[in-house]
Amino acid sequence: MSHRTVDAVVIGAGQAGLAMGWHLKRMGYDFVVLDGRSEAGATWSERWDSLRLFTPARFSGLPSRPFPAASFYLPTKNEVAAYLQDYVREFRLPVVFNCRVERLIRDGEQFVAIAGADRYLSRQVVVATGAYSHPKVPAIASEIDPSIMQLHSSAYRNPSQLPNGTILVVGAGNSGAEIAVELAGSGRTVLLAGRNAGRIPADKLGPLFGGRPYWWLISRVLSRATPMGRKVAEVSSRTGTPLIGIKPRDVVDAGVERVARVVSARDGSPILEDGRQLNPAGIVWATGYGPDYEWIDLPVFDDRGCPRHERGVSIDEPGLFFLGLHFQFSLSSALLGGVGRDAEYLAAMMSPGVSSVVGGPTETAV
Repeated sequence: MSHRTVDAVVIGAGQAGLAMGWHLKRMGYDFVVLDGRSEAGATWSERWDSLRLFTPARFSGLPSRPFPAASFYLPTKNEVAAYLQDYVREFRLPVVFNCRVERLIRDGEQFVAIAGADRYLSRQVVVATGAYSHPKVPAIASEIDPSIMQLHSSAYRNPSQLPNGTILVVGAGNSGAEIAVELAGSGRTVLLAGRNAGRIPADKLGPLFGGRPYWWLISRVLSRATPMGRKVAEVSSRTGTPLIGIKPRDVVDAGVERVARVVSARDGSPILEDGRQLNPAGIVWATGYGPDYEWIDLPVFDDRGCPRHERGVSIDEPGLFFLGLHFQFSLSSALLGGVGRDAEYLAAMMSPGVSSVVGGPTETAV
C-alpha cells in the first residue's frame, strides 16, 4: 500500500481534469490527476462513429492550446481524443492512468482518494468526472418486450447495430436528433419521441463576426449571472440542452417522424403521451446521463444526487470542488472551450497546499 500527499488531487482526466491540471501546474502546485482509463480522451473514442463537436474548432481549445484545425471545422470524436492525448504530453501533466478512484473520504483535515491499494491525501480535491458518467434509462424499459432490441445512446456506434424496420429514438436533444437522422439515412423508418428542447442558431451565429456573437451567447448571456441564463439552465435540466449542431428542419428533411413523449408500456410495447401504441423493431434511449457519485462518501449532495455547490465550490465541504458540470456557470461550462474558464475560477478559489511548504510531496510504502 502506498500513500502520497499532494497539494491537490484532480479526479478525472477528461477535458475538465486536464484544464484544471494546466491551471494548477501554472500556479506551481504539486498535484496529481487520477483516471481509471488507459489514456486521455477514452470516453470520446467510445462514442458513436460519426459524432462531431457541434462547437467549431475555434472555440474548442483548452487553456494555452488552440484546437489544431480550421476555425469553423467541427472536429470528429477521434480528433478530440487525439487532441486530449497530445495535451497531456505537451504540458507534461502528472496523470496517473488505470487508477480508478473507488472511494473519496475525509480523514481529519485531509481528503483521502482510495484507488485499489493506493491512497492519495490532500486538503483539496477537484472532482472532474463531469455530470455525464451514468447512462439514464427510464424504468419502463424493463417492461418492453424482449423481442424489441434496446440500447442506450452511450452504446450506439452506427446503424448496423440495429435491426431493419422501425426504430424509435427516445429523447429529442442533440444526441437523439443526430442519431435519428443517421438512422433515417440508413433507410430505416425512424420515430423521434421527446420534448422540444429549443434551439440555438449556431449555424447563423457561428460564422458571424468570426463567431464572437455565438460564443458570447453561450458563455456570457446564457450563464447563471443573467436572468435569461438562469431560466435556460432551469428549463434544460428538465428538457435537455437546446439543439445546437442540428436543426429541427434537418430532422424533418431526413424523413424522421416526430412523435409525442413515451410515458408507459402496455403489452410489451411503448405508449406515447397521446395514447398511441408503437411496435418498433428497436429502441435507442437517448435519454441522457446522470451523475455517478456513489464513490464519494461525503454529505455533499442534494436529493437528486447532484452536488450542492456555488460555481463548482462545494457548499458543505471546504476544499472540495466540482468541474465540468452541466451549466456549472454557463451553457459552455461542459464544453472543451468553456471548461477552462471554470477551471481558472476554481484555481483562484483554492488555497496553497502544505506539501510545498514542508519540503515537497511525500510518498511512503506500507
